[in-house]
Amino acid sequence: MTSLDLFESMHRLSAQMADLAEANDWDRLAAAEREMAALRNELARQEPMLRQAEALSDGELARKAQLITAMLANDRTVRQHVEPWLQSTRKLLSGAARGRAVRAAYGAHGP
Repeated sequence: MTSLDLFESMHRLSAQMADLAEANDWDRLAAAEREMAALRNELARQEPMLRQAEALSDGELARKAQLITAMLANDRTVRQHVEPWLQSTRKLLSGAARGRAVRAAYGAHGP
């Protein structure tokens, strides 16, 4: 698989991740993120060998730049949907931790 093939696969997956984030499908988004991590690891593993073996044409370099730009846009979309969810989760968890600390400090028993 060439580096351009890997970037094409990463681009398709990043678009899917943006759709999943917009749909608030966190389980499938997490699974897609694991797939993306595997692709990034594969690219990092192959990069030194690919750099020596393949010389990309100007058109291929332009396509690679387009793919990276599109992936960054998809990443912004994912973050726009994930950040509010993460903030509410953090508030929920910090509130629960604060409640436990108060109960522990005053000897109250409960869940």
